[in-house]
Amino acid sequence: MVVKIINKSQNPLPAYATELSAGMDLRADLPQAVVLRPMERRLIPTGLYVELPEGYEMQLRPRSGLALRQGIGLVNSPGTIDADYRGEIGVIVINYGSDDVTIAPGDRICQAVVCKYTRVEWQSADSLGETSRGEGGFGHTGL
Repeated sequence: MVVKIINKSQNPLPAYATELSAGMDLRADLPQAVVLRPMERRLIPTGLYVELPEGYEMQLRPRSGLALRQGIGLVNSPGTIDADYRGEIGVIVINYGSDDVTIAPGDRICQAVVCKYTRVEWQSADSLGETSRGEGGFGHTGL
C-alpha cells in the first residue's frame, strides 16, 4: 500500500528495520534536546503529515527498548492517527523511570503501525448470547 507523507523534519522517512517488522520508528523533530523528569510527559513533534486511506489508522506504540532501558512510554498507548487527520503527528511521551531522560533531535521515540479497522453499527438489545466465559473477567482464569 502506498501512503502519501509530507516530511518537514530533517529526519529520514520512517522505515521498517527488518523484512518482517510490523512497525516503523518515528523520530523527534526538535530544535534542541528536551529533558523529561520522572513522571513528566511531553508532546514531541515528528514533522510528519500523512494521508491514510479510508479504512486505515496509524497506531503509535512505545518502543520496547526505550521502555526497558529508560522507562519511556506513551501516555495514550496506542495513540491513533485517523484517516481524515491532516495535522502534524505528535507523540505524547512519558518518563515512567526514576531518572531524567534526554530526548535529542532525531531520536527514535515510538513506532507506527498502519492497521485496517472496521466501523460498527450498534444494535440495541435486551440480552446477549451466552458463552462458557459469561461475565468472568479481570483475572477470572487465574495466574
